[in-house]
Amino acid sequence: MFTVNSSETEISTFFLIGIPGMEHAHIWVSIPICFMYLIAILGNCTILFFIKTEPSLHEPMYYFLSMLALSDLGLSLSSLPTMLRIFLFNAPGISPDACFAQEFFIHGFSAMESSVLLIMSFDRFIAICNPLRYTSILTSARVTKIGLAFSFKNVLLILPFPLTLKHLRYCKKTLLSHSYCLHQDVMKLACSDNKVNVIYGLFVAVTGTLDLGFIFMSYMMILKAVLSIASQKQRLKVLNTCVSHICAVLIFYVPIFSLTVIYRFAKHSSPIVRIFMADVFLLVPPLMNPIVYCVKSQQIRNMVLGKLCQKHS
Repeated sequence: MFTVNSSETEISTFFLIGIPGMEHAHIWVSIPICFMYLIAILGNCTILFFIKTEPSLHEPMYYFLSMLALSDLGLSLSSLPTMLRIFLFNAPGISPDACFAQEFFIHGFSAMESSVLLIMSFDRFIAICNPLRYTSILTSARVTKIGLAFSFKNVLLILPFPLTLKHLRYCKKTLLSHSYCLHQDVMKLACSDNKVNVIYGLFVAVTGTLDLGFIFMSYMMILKAVLSIASQKQRLKVLNTCVSHICAVLIFYVPIFSLTVIYRFAKHSSPIVRIFMADVFLLVPPLMNPIVYCVKSQQIRNMVLGKLCQKHS
């Protein structure tokens, strides 16, 4: 600890939380958590490996899928250290600087995932509504520029989070509400004015809502184009190309909105419910996205099965 002035001592350690009242069972809870992390990391690495090594997957749709896999991988690796420390080693303490770094990466990769889902909805819109110009519009160079532009935008968007948190004073409360650090959670511990954090946090939340709004608009235009197709069989075939992306959008946004509703309208609900939903938000998208795309993408599925058959033969 170090002194700020004669009456206040600034804390040097925050404390994360596992599952309240179940500390004795943390070691058992760590087993499914470790399994989910392992599957998520292996799944996303598998997606990246096939997209990099298979020329047939060097298409805009799969380039965007690789961005989604990188975002999921980053999200998993950002929360992994503290989750393992809490559930495996019963070590909930974390230094403020490490906490600020973790919340930057968690929010950064979450924002990137939201952006990638938006980009993928535009990809589906162009592929369905303007298929003849698809490859000329989404060239490899343009896809790279889009990915870099959104990455740069998200870094600039999230960078003020740790910088503003670092300028706050923390002198009384030390207990956080989750197994990892989040901006809205950390700023509540401050004993100095955090209005800037509240306002900027709201602004970032609005940008995420705008992403979802644009995704919705893209699908309204896609639906309009699909309904103009005379053949019902062709309609279903076209819509089937969007199923994986729709699943990814639901997997990402449903836990976020569920957590928001719980905090807004169920303030007196069990802390276990809030902690469970927060963990679902971080664990489920990286786990489920590779599974969804491997099941729904025939090219990737065939390649995975082919590799497995080679090993067994």
